[in-house]
Amino acid sequence: MKTAKLKCVIIVTYFLIASISAVKSSTEELTNVKRSDFPHEFLFGAATSAYQVEGAFHEDGKSLSNWDIFCHIDGNVIDGSNAEIADDHYHRFMEDIEIMESLGLTAYRFSISWSRVLPRGKLGVINQVAIDFYSKIIDNLVLRGIRPFVTLFHFEFPHELEERFGGWLSPLMQEEYVYFAEVCFRSFSDRVKHWLTFNEINLYAEFAYERAVFPPLRCSPPFGDCASGNSDVEPLVVAHNMLLAHGQAAKLYREKFKSKMDGVLGITVSAFMYVPLTDDENDKEAANRALAFNNGWTLDPLVFGEYPPEMRKIHGSELPRFSAEQSLLLSKSIDFIGINHYGTLYAKDCIHSGCICNDSSCTAGSDRAIRGYVYTAGERDGIPIGERTGMDRFYVVPRGMEDIVDYIKERYNNVPMFVTENGFSYPVEKDDSFQLHDVGRIQFHRSYLAHLAQAIRKGGDVRGYFVWSLMDNFEWSNGYGIKFGLYQIEHPTLKRIPKLSATWYTDFLNKSTIFDAPISCNDASRLQSQ
Repeated sequence: MKTAKLKCVIIVTYFLIASISAVKSSTEELTNVKRSDFPHEFLFGAATSAYQVEGAFHEDGKSLSNWDIFCHIDGNVIDGSNAEIADDHYHRFMEDIEIMESLGLTAYRFSISWSRVLPRGKLGVINQVAIDFYSKIIDNLVLRGIRPFVTLFHFEFPHELEERFGGWLSPLMQEEYVYFAEVCFRSFSDRVKHWLTFNEINLYAEFAYERAVFPPLRCSPPFGDCASGNSDVEPLVVAHNMLLAHGQAAKLYREKFKSKMDGVLGITVSAFMYVPLTDDENDKEAANRALAFNNGWTLDPLVFGEYPPEMRKIHGSELPRFSAEQSLLLSKSIDFIGINHYGTLYAKDCIHSGCICNDSSCTAGSDRAIRGYVYTAGERDGIPIGERTGMDRFYVVPRGMEDIVDYIKERYNNVPMFVTENGFSYPVEKDDSFQLHDVGRIQFHRSYLAHLAQAIRKGGDVRGYFVWSLMDNFEWSNGYGIKFGLYQIEHPTLKRIPKLSATWYTDFLNKSTIFDAPISCNDASRLQSQ
């Protein structure tokens, strides 16, 4: 009993400290938030992706994907793990859907495994077992009143396409993708209203072809010393092919499948917010440039039909060009923008002053290595911009949510938005202490939601919010050491164990007031017992 009481005091004390710290932080005064602060029709959900949760990596006709190959090369994943089993969602999806219903979710974002549906791409046959699997997920979500948001590409595709013609470096990948998209549209668009063509083109192009932390491990100095690659040019080529694939898929959807449910189609972008390192005008311009290079790289072509002028000015002929026909194809090809927002960074100008950096993002005397001649960092004078998390460049800066929505609202004429990912992971060394009693995660979502509500009050057309993630999963090259979930996955049993944040989310969605103020020991005891 004394142990339980002590644990309760620790939890409540930590929650109080977190709340006080949030209030004291400059510009982070918004912490209290209620479900009623959002429109009645606003969707609240959680997100996962196929490769990160499904497992069954070579089962029921699925082929080996680019990530299956990558994970079995020593040194590619920090903890040496792989996703052969992951969370075993492939066999436990009904249990996971029941969890979603118990949480009170009104939407669930997930992705479809390309290598499961089309094991050999266009050369092979459609895997009906996979179609049936995803149909069961969709049917059971709809039955429970949970809106399915389906992502078609979340970093994973049949490895054979990489071997055959070089994957996304080749225009042939566009044809493969559009065929995959058509199979999915034909199979599911009678029940799926919300589609996302790609997850984070900007991040994928950078991580796979500039910094080589994703397959196919291509890069060049000063970003890395890979066997092959060109970090200056290849990310631009890859993003170009993906954008054109999106445009063709969007056209196909609108012409042949949209009418089934009057559906909508969008894309997600890895959307950091950037603020000037100093008050110097050059740093202010650098922050704007960083926003264009990060967000505009994907979104400008899909709204305006052309790459950001900030990118064209710096990259010149290296940046591919769209033909008039392609520009028309891409322009206004999205019905909504998906914002994956995890943090805010400082931006320093490197055009008018040299940048000397202490990490792989740039090298002394080699400003060309910095995207857009901007050096970005999470610290200023040794002081972090916000609380550190388990990811190097993810800092807790709740105001960034409001600012990024404001920015996208203004630059893209207030195209409808969904926050398709937002989440928190403890630093690895702290995670064991707060794994189930994750008050830091609760405070994170409360403060970010408060600023999101403020952005909506100012006119931002945001229509939903998805927690990343429903459960702890395989976090790509970070393996299982980084945890974002509302549910813990116990190994080796794979039992789903709710964290305190899962109870908070349920209470929030049910308009409870238990978390409107710091919790008492009685409250903590009740919540722990649920």
